[in-house]
Amino acid sequence: MATALAENSATDERTDSTGGTWGGGRAFALVLMISGAAGLLAAWVITLDKFRLLEDPDFTPGCSLNPVVSCGNIMKSDQASVFGFPNPMLGLAAYAVVVGVGAGLLAGARYRRWFWLGLNAGTLFGVGFCTWLQYQSLYSINSLCLWCCLAWVATIVMFCYVTAHNIEHGILPAPAGLRDALGEFHWVPPVLWTGIIGMLILTRWWDFWTS
Repeated sequence: MATALAENSATDERTDSTGGTWGGGRAFALVLMISGAAGLLAAWVITLDKFRLLEDPDFTPGCSLNPVVSCGNIMKSDQASVFGFPNPMLGLAAYAVVVGVGAGLLAGARYRRWFWLGLNAGTLFGVGFCTWLQYQSLYSINSLCLWCCLAWVATIVMFCYVTAHNIEHGILPAPAGLRDALGEFHWVPPVLWTGIIGMLILTRWWDFWTS
């Protein structure tokens, strides 16, 4: 992972001379595949539990451990079906696409500017939706779902690395200083972002964790 953007930088000149297409380094491709697979796993488990809950209202998901870590409370909330169908069904499609893109890059695929911008827009929507769900989970539903947390982290990672990739290659305009900083410290944004969420969770239920 540490060399993901460095590997990409070495291909800048070659990609510019092949009709404006961009590929990605092996590490970057693996980041997409692993984060996509993690999100896909979370979406799959939540979807199965949601179906079981619909069949049996008394069903208790395996990740419902206590009053705070309660996947059942999340699944029964209105926020769990904000588009008219269970949210994880959207994840089943979206995360599978990310896995496919990563596999394509690993096999040497190259994509045009519109593709990278579309992928960036998709991950931006995903991370924005996850942020809204985080707020709802912490301050409205008052429960956590461990599988949801896995999906949140996976989405943050893929968004940060796709954005860094696009800035590194000039697909997204950015100052040279930012491009250099992301090339060297591309791991910082997802780590800080995830750490902030962890601190919010810790402080939200501090009395529960320490009782």
